Amino acid sequence: MNLRSPRSEAIGLGSAKHGFSHWWWQRVTAIALVPLCLWFVYSILCLMNGGYDVATAWLSSPLNATLMLVFVLAMLFHAQTGLQVVIEDYVHTKWMNLTLLLIVKFSAAVLAVLATISVLKVALGG
Repeated sequence: MNLRSPRSEAIGLGSAKHGFSHWWWQRVTAIALVPLCLWFVYSILCLMNGGYDVATAWLSSPLNATLMLVFVLAMLFHAQTGLQVVIEDYVHTKWMNLTLLLIVKFSAAVLAVLATISVLKVALGG
């Protein structure tokens, strides 16, 4: 015979209240990536016939450099957040879960740093 009420049994089994943040940032970055992707595709199409000098001159523009950085960083954050949710939901082995999460977060951080350095190097004429 169980003397606990149904409410007391359910306490602690519900939502951990941390999933909303991932959901929210996935939507925010997805909405931000729509115009950024359109800008990126349009830019690539316009630059397709130009050479290296045209591309570096284009990226040297402060507006294009800023939009490129925002595009790459938003895309990396969106991918990292999405992969984190997938790993947390579907990888049930504790050590594998932790290993994959560390790889995803570390990879996203390294790519963000490399992309930022690369864009700034071209934009500042280095």
